[in-house]
Amino acid sequence: MAKSSLRPKRKYTSGRYKPHTKKLSNLSSSPILTKLGEKRTRIERKRSGNKKIKLLSHNLANIYDPKTKKTTVTEIKNIINNDANRHFIRRKILTKGAIIDTKLGKARVTSRPGQESTINAILI
Repeated sequence: MAKSSLRPKRKYTSGRYKPHTKKLSNLSSSPILTKLGEKRTRIERKRSGNKKIKLLSHNLANIYDPKTKKTTVTEIKNIINNDANRHFIRRKILTKGAIIDTKLGKARVTSRPGQESTINAILI
């Protein structure tokens, strides 16, 4: 079901707001919680027929090493820390800012995995 990001119809004083837009222009989607696992994607249709690739799960990441200035594709071993939610560590959910353990060492995720088709990270 589609979610709407419109303000409420009523004020806190129980008065009514006059509608200035339709619901169609303020629709949003539910969050995609990208998990650690084999690559799975979903294609969603957006407004005017555009398509967006949502990443449901992935086990590879593009790791950037600032010392050598090189990017390599490596396998993600585990999720160490996630400041977005402490329960995401147990559930193996990847978000921007999560610290992951790879073969090259610890890295911080810099991309938004639910919005893109790859996971980008930088070594720390």
